[in-house]
Amino acid sequence: MSTRIVIADDHPMVQAALRSALVALLPDLDLIACRSVDEVLEVLAGDRQEVDLVLLDLSMPGTDGFAGLFLLHAHSPPLPVAIVSARQDAATIRKAITFGASGYIPKSLDLPEMASAIRAILEGEIWTPPRFDSEASDPDAAMSARLASLSSQQLRILTKVIEGKLNKQIAGEMDIAEQTVKVHVSAILKKLGVVSRTQAAVLCERLLSASPRDAG
Repeated sequence: MSTRIVIADDHPMVQAALRSALVALLPDLDLIACRSVDEVLEVLAGDRQEVDLVLLDLSMPGTDGFAGLFLLHAHSPPLPVAIVSARQDAATIRKAITFGASGYIPKSLDLPEMASAIRAILEGEIWTPPRFDSEASDPDAAMSARLASLSSQQLRILTKVIEGKLNKQIAGEMDIAEQTVKVHVSAILKKLGVVSRTQAAVLCERLLSASPRDAG
């Protein structure tokens, strides 16, 4: 059976580099290139064949920072997603792993190193750069862990809360009872340590950002 990998990056040169690394690594490869997270979600929703790995850039049309990773995990919790980014600082790498990334591959790696990293991730390893300092302090570590602790259902609801949707709208879109949404929203606010939907949205915007201040 072929290995199916989605490259989610809007830069043609990066797509080409990853394609070269993957073709050399996996002779039986089914590769899908997407230029946005929305395209990835369309592939996941419309394709019956299981995707083995998504290689996700941190900044693409429609999303920025860890929002793309957040959305993919809300849609398909078991899906392995590895970040491929020009950012190489410890805070960004650490936050990606906290938010459930299966690995973090700097774009500065040469093709054999990329291939080795991808192979390790496909084999189940959480791959990070060799010189990554996992022990460095992170002022957002505790709050990021709270966000990462949300269930897939809570993540889906939270994405809609961030969009400004009311409980009734969320219930209709997810085909669940409005009371169920209300219970989940209360649990989400409690886990995040906030008292309002607005505070939750502001907090998530900061934590999911890839700005120097918040993601290193």
